[in-house]
Amino acid sequence: MAVFLIPLLLGFALNGASAFTAAYSRRWGERAGQWVSLLLRNVVGVPLWVIGLGLAVRTPSPTLLTTTPMTGAWGWLMITAGCLIILLALVSLRAPAFMPSTQDTLVRRGLYAHVRHPIYGGVLLEFTGIAMLIPTQAVMVACTLGIGWVFIQARLEELDLLQRMPTYREYMQHVPRFIPRPSRNRPT
Repeated sequence: MAVFLIPLLLGFALNGASAFTAAYSRRWGERAGQWVSLLLRNVVGVPLWVIGLGLAVRTPSPTLLTTTPMTGAWGWLMITAGCLIILLALVSLRAPAFMPSTQDTLVRRGLYAHVRHPIYGGVLLEFTGIAMLIPTQAVMVACTLGIGWVFIQARLEELDLLQRMPTYREYMQHVPRFIPRPSRNRPT
């Protein structure tokens, strides 16, 4: 069994469980709901899946694709772009990125004026870049699972945001999930 799958999948599951801020807040109160989401995502979930990805990188496994200087350059470009997108999105979100609340307001500035999930879009770029740089079987499995997890996580988060922010439904109709489109349909 590939040991890297244990922290990777557990991290994805706990990170996914962090997307229920509204439910936690209803059950245990606003402050406790915030702390549960923070702990599940930032303290346990993300560190675990990062450890799983690191273990996948270190796991001896067959190389599935031949790397070239061009694929390496593209891989690094995707990782760098993903990091920059994530940083810009975190600046736009500020505190709610780390400790979501039922009192949060919808952010429509910065990258959030163009896509609903720029952080997850950045993570998609990073997983793709890592797979291009280290195309071993273990890394490809980890990155493929990671890409699938991003789509599930974004959907779970949207279900929570619909409960926490009444204006989110209208925002969803005008702003695409991951890939920007021409600005004519974007809310102002």
